[in-house]
Amino acid sequence: MKKTTVKILFVVLALGLGAFALAGCGKDSNTIKVGFNLELTGDIPKVGEASKFAAEMLKEDINSKGGLEVGGKKYKLEFVYQDNEAKAESAVNAALKLINQDGVVAIVGPNSSKQAVPAAATCNDAQTVMVTPWSTNVDTTKDRPWVFRACFLDAFQGPVATNFAAKQFGAKTAAVIFDISNDYSKGLAEIFKQEWEKKMGAGTVVGYESHGTKDQDFSAQLTKIVAAKPDFIFVPDNYNQVALIVKQAHDLGYKGPFMGSDAWGSAELMTLCGKDCIGQFFSTHYAAAGAQGATKEFIDRFNTKYKYVPDDVAALTWDATRLVLQAIQNVGKVEKDVKTERKAIRDAMANIKEFDGITGKMKFAGTGDPAKCAVVVQISPEGKFVFKQSVCPE
Repeated sequence: MKKTTVKILFVVLALGLGAFALAGCGKDSNTIKVGFNLELTGDIPKVGEASKFAAEMLKEDINSKGGLEVGGKKYKLEFVYQDNEAKAESAVNAALKLINQDGVVAIVGPNSSKQAVPAAATCNDAQTVMVTPWSTNVDTTKDRPWVFRACFLDAFQGPVATNFAAKQFGAKTAAVIFDISNDYSKGLAEIFKQEWEKKMGAGTVVGYESHGTKDQDFSAQLTKIVAAKPDFIFVPDNYNQVALIVKQAHDLGYKGPFMGSDAWGSAELMTLCGKDCIGQFFSTHYAAAGAQGATKEFIDRFNTKYKYVPDDVAALTWDATRLVLQAIQNVGKVEKDVKTERKAIRDAMANIKEFDGITGKMKFAGTGDPAKCAVVVQISPEGKFVFKQSVCPE
């Protein structure tokens, strides 16, 4: 057989399989297929793991009761997980696979803005709803009507960190160290610097140092920062980088406080950082210690099932997935054609005005971005993230 003939047959077969996949959710099917674009390997695997665990727990809850009820009929949930390896290109490829091969009706994730921003562009172009649990970068949803989030934005988180640190530490000067190649870290660092200098005056950010995602040695940047004698150091980095930065700063003789952001909130932070992180503060989406009601129920069940306290990304994934499922239910029926179903879900998502999540009440006002409260937590001597203060939009 000629190679050309083989290629033609392969393309025909691929198209046929793609069409079959895209017909996977409809009136003749008893299954609703939702995709998850997660950081299951790479630099932050605990993020992807926590997301998947929360999603699995929710799916088991619903399927154990016969499925998700839509228009008087129950549909079993099928969750499809694709690993984005904590890489931007892989996140795009994972989104394309979920949309074109797996035929999902909507996607939850990615979490990190470094992956969420490019994946969001892909989902918007492909007219498939994407809800990110954890990405706080403004560009994730900007001018993308098919993209939503379950968390606050960095434009809100930046002033939260600024105002808290100024009051808590009595600080007049600050230093910042951030990941130049991470949209989240770079964006939040810029917002913080702008907010701090607006509050305290030009030149009061006495150190502003960047690093790469793969860097392990931060001594050059931290030597400059420590020499500048800031009242505190702001570190809007992922938890794995935070552990190295805080330890190395202490090794260089720094004895002042750190202020962190929501990317500190992994259950693995204290495993990596230990006593060096005790007493430090960071802004985040919820505080597990002292939680009540539905939030406490989620935490207790997750802890019993998976043997560790769920971090913010787990709770946000629970909320993000429930948002998608709420939109599916609000449509009132499951369309046979997956593209028609996706459009109906997007319209239903856009019409959700309020949503009570375990990470707090969300209010949507015509965009994919919810207005919701942030909390500041302090790391206790036992390594728990203890509620310190709640800050809500004005």
